[in-house]
Amino acid sequence: MFSKILVPTDGSELSLRAIQGAIGLATKLGARIVGVTVVEPYAYASLSEYRPETIAEYEQRADHVARERLAALENLARTAAVPVETTVVRSFSPFEAIIDTAKRQGCDVIFMASHGRRGLSAVLLGSETQKVLTHSTLPVMVYR
Repeated sequence: MFSKILVPTDGSELSLRAIQGAIGLATKLGARIVGVTVVEPYAYASLSEYRPETIAEYEQRADHVARERLAALENLARTAAVPVETTVVRSFSPFEAIIDTAKRQGCDVIFMASHGRRGLSAVLLGSETQKVLTHSTLPVMVYR
């Protein structure tokens, strides 16, 4: 059925539960997991000369956050003896990065949490899960 499952994570509690669900599915199917987290590139703004952090500081902080997100996925998968590989993608468009990563990695399915953002930001920005569902040509399993 599915042999390679893409599992995006944003580090949220709901995302962690989706990771556990994906690992359960991978265990039953004998599948591999590809974990991905998307971080925004450094945003350049010409409105002000003041920058709270340099590009290098931002990149270092973003890499640290991304590695923490993926470490949880890697640890859970290894504990369950599920083969896992992970990647960090920089993009201003998480849903596109998720779909592109799934295709590039040869995944059969995308397995992700039902939503990440809450409240007004979810209404204004839209759910990344909804965007993946709308634009993906691969099957998408939504974990609730």
